[in-house]
Order: sequence, then C-alpha cells, then structure tokens
Amino acid sequence: METSLHSSIKRWYARPGDRLEAMMEGYIIDILRDDLLIEIQTKNFSAISRKLYKLLKSHRIRLVYPIPKEKYIVKISPYDGSILSRRKSPKHGRLIDIFDELIRIPAIINEDNFMFEALFIKEEDITCQDGKGSWRRRGISIVDRKLTDVFESVQFACKDDFYIFLPDNLSYPFTNKDYARCFGCTISKARKVTYCLKKMGIIAEKGRIRDGILYCVK
Repeated sequence: METSLHSSIKRWYARPGDRLEAMMEGYIIDILRDDLLIEIQTKNFSAISRKLYKLLKSHRIRLVYPIPKEKYIVKISPYDGSILSRRKSPKHGRLIDIFDELIRIPAIINEDNFMFEALFIKEEDITCQDGKGSWRRRGISIVDRKLTDVFESVQFACKDDFYIFLPDNLSYPFTNKDYARCFGCTISKARKVTYCLKKMGIIAEKGRIRDGILYCVK
C-alpha cells in the first residue's frame, strides 16, 4: 500500500511530460522521464534490489531516499481518528543516515546507469494506539507518513561522490571507533558506512588491532 509520503514525493518530483506509474519490462516505475527511471523508496531497499539490477542493464535509474530532517509525531484516536496530540521529534536526520538502507545494496553504486539522491524533508508520522504496533512502540501503530516540506537534496552520480564520507580530519588507517569519534556517530552507524564504502571499492581493510579492523583508502 502506497503511503501518503511516497505519493506526495512522487507528485513533488513530477514535471510536465513525465509518466507516473509507468510500466517498464514488467515493473511499475514511479516516474518515467524520457529515458530516466525515477524510483522513490522510503525504506527497505532489499525489496527493490532485483528490480533495480534488472532495469539497470538497459536504463538509467535515479533512486530517491527521503531523510526526515524534521519530524512531528501526531497521535490520533483509534475510535474516530481525531488528533489527540502533536509533538516535534528530537531526532534530526543526517546525510549519513543513507547507509541505514544502502547497506542492503551497496555495490549498486558502481553500476554505470545508477544515481542516488537523498531528499531532506519535513514529515508527520501519524500514530495510533490500536494495539497493532510492535512491542518496541508499546502497541502504537504508524498509520501513515505525510510530507509537509522539502528542504534540499544531495545527489550522488557515481562512487567518487561518496568520498565526502571520509572527512579531512580522519587519520589513516582507522577503525570503526575512530570513524565514529571523527564523524560524531555511533559505532553501529560507522560499521554500516565502512561496510558500504568497502563494497563500493573506496576503502579496503589493512589489518586488525585490538580495537577492530583497520581501514585505509583503496
């Protein structure tokens, strides 16, 4: 089922002459713009990996991934849908968050016909305490996600564009702990970044110390 967020981003991207929900080699494409296929994926890149690899053999594809720079949590009644509360989330999305999903298909960056775009947005998460949500959310379901604004986008046309994730103050060789300290992220996030950059052919393992694997620029 298409979320309001996906539908709104699709309409925001669309230009005169674009074809929406176009069929291409047995797949539905969000936006067909001349010879460019634009796919919007809000989560779970694994679900479209086969589709992307097949279409990349003969088509240019831009994969758009929205990152909530600002997010509001709206709680609605499970009985009549009325708004019970609205609050701003303390979380702010960062560009490094793309690796939460890219970790599922990191090598695709090396495909000649592939482009990636991170879209920074403001969104509303519509939640409802209906008992159907996960135990982590104490039974609260995310009913829908809505786009309220678009701030900016960052495009990656090739793997060289990912060198921005190797900051100037990072000393080589480095561990995931070094990277996390330098980039101001968790070690878990650092592991995702180094895994992806290694699969892209940007960095390589150079040994191991007590703190973990050592990485250097390939």
